[in-house]
Amino acid sequence: MLGAIAGDIIGSFYEHGGLKYYDFDLFYPRSRFTDDTVMTLAVAQWLMSSSEKSKDDLIRIMQSLGRKYPRAGYGKSFNEWLCSDNPQPYNSWGNGAAMRVSPVGLYAETLDEALMLARISAEVSHDHPEGVAGAQAVASAVWMARKGYTKDEIKEYISGEFGYDLDRSIDEIRPTYLWDVSCQGSVPESIIAFIEGRDFEDVIRLAVSLGGDTDTMACIAGSVASCVYQIPEYISSECEKRLTPELLSILRDFELCVVERDM
Repeated sequence: MLGAIAGDIIGSFYEHGGLKYYDFDLFYPRSRFTDDTVMTLAVAQWLMSSSEKSKDDLIRIMQSLGRKYPRAGYGKSFNEWLCSDNPQPYNSWGNGAAMRVSPVGLYAETLDEALMLARISAEVSHDHPEGVAGAQAVASAVWMARKGYTKDEIKEYISGEFGYDLDRSIDEIRPTYLWDVSCQGSVPESIIAFIEGRDFEDVIRLAVSLGGDTDTMACIAGSVASCVYQIPEYISSECEKRLTPELLSILRDFELCVVERDM
């Protein structure tokens, strides 16, 4: 799950900047975790603590953790949901459901379980079919990568199941790609960055170089890449020191939870 957080932190500096090149600096003093990290850790906490994996439990955890970090960069509609006394899904096709779903792919024991949990995690807020599909696509890619499926197998499944065009290259996409927060306009591109990347840092650089919703796209790409490639120590340490003790504790607990489930 640190792969998702690393992508978020690295991409945070370049969000809205329209970056269109590969050789950028990975970290700046202003590189920080955003709502992507907070909500990813909320989903992780839900998976660890909710025996029934209910929507009510997830909403409670998302609101509790999210309200502790009010300046994390939530979108307007989600911020209203986060602060609501009666939060309801708002038919969103945005990539918010996809950015937070990676713990599901790490936690699920089967692909069917990953798809089911991804749907639940999306529907509490992003209940549009494209919002749900984006979450399920990312959870599937994470699950398959972690289980040792090849990139070609992941590509074939995701494109066939969700209708995403994964036959483009980053170099083909980059020149005309615009900032896009929809699942259908950012999830495929993030997965392409993973497919094309040669190692973890390469994947992150490719995702950010598109100049789109950089924190979320690198978060998605990084979540899948970290199942295949080792995260370099200098990236891990830079990211971990930017987390609060509470967030780092949730990350550590979830990593241990996943290890124990694998035993």
